[in-house]
Amino acid sequence: MAMVILLLLLLLLPFAAALWQDCGNSGNYTSNSTYQANLQLLSSTLPKKAASIATLFATDTAGDAPDTVYALTLCRGDTNASSCEACVASAFQYGDQLCPYNKDVAIYDDPCMLKFSNENFLATTDNNALILMNTQNFTTGLDSTRRLLFTLLNSTAQSAVDSTRRFITSRLDVSSYPTLYCLMQCTPDLTAAHCASCFQDTLQYTLDYMDGKQGGRILGIRCNSRYEIYPFFYGDPTLRIINLATEVPVINNTTTPVTVYGSPPVPPAAAPPPDLVVQNQHGRNSHKRALWISAVAAAILSILLCFISSVVWIRRRRKGKVVTLQNQAATNRPEEDALVWRLEEKSSEFTLFDFSDILHATCNFSKENLLGQGGFGPVYKGQLPDGIEIAVKRLASHSGQGFTEFKNEVELIAKLQHTNLVKLMGCCIQGEEKLLVYEYLTNKSLDFFIFDGNRTSLVDWNKRRVIIEGIAQGLLYLHKHSRLRIIHRDLKASNILLDQDMNPKISDFGLAKIFSSNDTQGSTKRVVGTYGYMSPEYASEGIYSIKSDVFSFGVLLLEILSGKRNSGFHQYGDFLNLLGYSWQLWEKGIWIQLLEASIAKEIHTTEARRYINIALMCVHESADDRPTMSDVVAMLNSESVVLPEPSHPAYFNLRVSKVHELVSVVVPCSNNDVTITAEQDGR
Repeated sequence: MAMVILLLLLLLLPFAAALWQDCGNSGNYTSNSTYQANLQLLSSTLPKKAASIATLFATDTAGDAPDTVYALTLCRGDTNASSCEACVASAFQYGDQLCPYNKDVAIYDDPCMLKFSNENFLATTDNNALILMNTQNFTTGLDSTRRLLFTLLNSTAQSAVDSTRRFITSRLDVSSYPTLYCLMQCTPDLTAAHCASCFQDTLQYTLDYMDGKQGGRILGIRCNSRYEIYPFFYGDPTLRIINLATEVPVINNTTTPVTVYGSPPVPPAAAPPPDLVVQNQHGRNSHKRALWISAVAAAILSILLCFISSVVWIRRRRKGKVVTLQNQAATNRPEEDALVWRLEEKSSEFTLFDFSDILHATCNFSKENLLGQGGFGPVYKGQLPDGIEIAVKRLASHSGQGFTEFKNEVELIAKLQHTNLVKLMGCCIQGEEKLLVYEYLTNKSLDFFIFDGNRTSLVDWNKRRVIIEGIAQGLLYLHKHSRLRIIHRDLKASNILLDQDMNPKISDFGLAKIFSSNDTQGSTKRVVGTYGYMSPEYASEGIYSIKSDVFSFGVLLLEILSGKRNSGFHQYGDFLNLLGYSWQLWEKGIWIQLLEASIAKEIHTTEARRYINIALMCVHESADDRPTMSDVVAMLNSESVVLPEPSHPAYFNLRVSKVHELVSVVVPCSNNDVTITAEQDGR
């Protein structure tokens, strides 16, 4: 990541206003021009946009070329929304006053920074940093201070990279020496790798230009840092690096002197204003006052801290394929505040999206972009700045899918690579908002076609056969060929998405379970799934296995063949579900009547009988009698495989009497706390 040093000219200014400007060299606009109108539009919208988002960060553009204005703003992470909005609004005014009619301006105020330009700097990660330093030097213990400062900055940068907000404050306590305070922040739209690269540059410049100085800061477009010997930020530090000698008795390769905690914001302590050095190689004056005091540290303890921090930093840098997600203190849920999980061996295309980008992509979750309502929340269509279309699942706060299910889905799909599994492009976690970002599939979900009489003709038998075989291949991958054995537990028509060529992709892994290769089944006291697709042993006893998914596949196969839902407000002759009705037709030898009218003329009777036979085998009441997905794929792909006769399916005796009353019902019953999500259209 490129970092351009803008300020390198000595200047001593004890101004009360905490403000710097960088007037670029991109030319000027004229009064009452289109460019000025576009800039004024951004000045009215960008402050509110930044204040409406928990990360206090926003980007936006206005106008068409050649008068397009690109803008970015970032408020300090310990600033509240109202202060952020006021600061950004003032920054636009300062830009007009300090760099009149300049097309390229950067304003650095203490609570916020603003950059606007006629060039698209949003597409880059260049930092264009200003370097500020104290005029006073440490008078004693210079070597120890260097090591101590390196430890503080290194550990803080590491924690900021791991933070979803890319913002961390820290404190370094070494007994008998002054306490050091630090703040580091990246724009939250940066990936962890880009943020780490930006901090790497700032650390190097800090060591090069602030050697021996009592304090300093680097202000940039993409990342910034500051260290002092007094608390200059609001609230307690997020990261506390403690004295190894007194607080961590055991020191080894696995022990790190870091404790994370937080508390409500309080105003920072006041400090006397010392002298400030600002350096500017272009000769532009900058205005600032800062507070600087001296600090010293013990050499031996500093070396230990430095060594441990360096090891941790290097290991993090080498693990390029590991993303760490941490939900910060933007939410009051303790289990989420403390949650850290890693997506090992993730796809290189996996992205941690910023909430502002998702808002922009979905037009603020507009009704026009709503694709459907899934069991766990609405799904919206969106478009990224590069034109890529996405589908965003916005987890409803009242849904059954909590943070555990959300985490589960992200971890699972990020590791899975198969043509019949939906591609997870990334996710977003911000306060109460939990979002999954998938590839957008133009043809929506399978239920959109097979259960709608006006659309059934769009999926002829050849298309349905491809869909059936694709679903089977996707399940076989989950059960056998992925690194771990995965049980989906919620396979249904609305969770089968279709791409532009009508190829199926299994989606919605919120309820999936992971098994090791040696495990065959598990159990739960919280049964969650969709009525009509759950196997009897799972619904009644909470027992799930790969055979649970096989049962759901059998139900789905019968639905694809018949064009009818298994469950719902339907009556199939003497039966309340499709399973009993299909079994009755099979026993009577008139199974051909099960086929949906639009495909009955296309499919050969021998092929139709084979597919119905396979479906009925999959919905056997006993899990042991059901085939595996390996068997199913073999039976679907080879007409030479001899199929055994099926026995009666589960729930086959759910009947109605002449007066439409239940007279013989096998209803799953259990002492478990059973939760069943209603099936809904959508994804």
